[in-house]
Amino acid sequence: MTIAVFLGALLLAMAIGMPISFALLASGVALMWQLDLFDAQILTQNLVAGADSFPLLAVPFFMLAGEIMNAGGLSRRIVNLALSLVGHVRGGLGYVTIMAGCLLSALSGSAVADAAALTALLLPMMVGAGHSKARASGLIAATGVIGPVIPPSIGLVIFGVAANVSISKLFMAAIVPGLLIGGALWVTWAWLVRSDKIVPPARKSGREIAAAARQASWALLLPVIILVGLRMGVFTPTEAAVVAAVYAFCVAAFVYRELSVRELYAVFVGAAKTSAIVMFLIAAAMVSAWLITVADLPSKVVGLLEPFMQNKTLLMIAIMLLVMIVGTAMDMTPTILILTPILMPIVTAAGIDPVYFGVLFIINNSIGLITPPVGVVLNVVAGVGKMRMDDVTRGVLPFMLAEFAVMFLMVLFPVLVTVPARWLHG
Repeated sequence: MTIAVFLGALLLAMAIGMPISFALLASGVALMWQLDLFDAQILTQNLVAGADSFPLLAVPFFMLAGEIMNAGGLSRRIVNLALSLVGHVRGGLGYVTIMAGCLLSALSGSAVADAAALTALLLPMMVGAGHSKARASGLIAATGVIGPVIPPSIGLVIFGVAANVSISKLFMAAIVPGLLIGGALWVTWAWLVRSDKIVPPARKSGREIAAAARQASWALLLPVIILVGLRMGVFTPTEAAVVAAVYAFCVAAFVYRELSVRELYAVFVGAAKTSAIVMFLIAAAMVSAWLITVADLPSKVVGLLEPFMQNKTLLMIAIMLLVMIVGTAMDMTPTILILTPILMPIVTAAGIDPVYFGVLFIINNSIGLITPPVGVVLNVVAGVGKMRMDDVTRGVLPFMLAEFAVMFLMVLFPVLVTVPARWLHG
């Protein structure tokens, strides 16, 4: 009954068009009434406490860093470097998209920011070269969702806070899985364009490649600083977000000189608006998380998953399928905040490594950004590319299937995540 009240109130609120943050509050109030615990003061205290977290400061600073990178020319130089390296081969612009997407993921940690930048920069070039607009937009959307996987990742920060798992360990554990997803996209694109008659751009000379690498070197140095700093214990993930924002500003304003005072104001406003939405969503979800704990919903879900508890692989498959279903109807952040307090006790009881689970959980939620009908990244690509949502959805399907295949491969072979994680984190 408790589960039915919580889910019923949440789905009903969403069905009538209520924003997800207010829907979470509504479901929390409904659960409080059902448990005979309603108290406006408790509601307010949990709402305030939900956003009162030092690690969560990483979210607005990483968002600010991403805004600065797009406005200050860092993203464009990354794309130019990838174009100079592989743009001349058959289907080269697709490989440029994947390579640039992986590099941008190590800068911003946001799927929406990466997808918007890649669409604006590369979609016209791919269509001009003769690629199907639907297929090109699908590849860009699928590449964009690598952003929340490869660190620094906003999704990993939110999960780490909600699950009380080391964010540094999550960052290190997600590097190889993110690159594997990029590799799957590379193979899928190669198979799809094997018979296309596309005229690629001319091969860049060694001098042009060196110039592009020199221009992009300042941008490429950022992920190195962050990962080495985290690995050596120089700063925490929250401090890394501040370092990323300050470094991106210095490069954009004083090295590339593409960020004016007027543009900086717009960048800060954009980052503030996005951060406010995410932080209020987190605060609202923490109310539901507290009530989920009080109502002992995890134990009820454990009862439903009892047949799988003795087999970690079957349990992970069941959880991943559940997250896939939820991801078709809900955005990444609320899914993380709602499901984490429910699933973590199950994962702990089954003896599954929480870092390993966290990486796969975030990968699944990231792919959910391109699963119809909600697919936030699909909407972003369709909007920036000025095309129909249906066309982007049709183009993304083969790449989405490839990403899900890699995810389930990691479920069957956990060493793909755990071994590189131990090696990178020490």
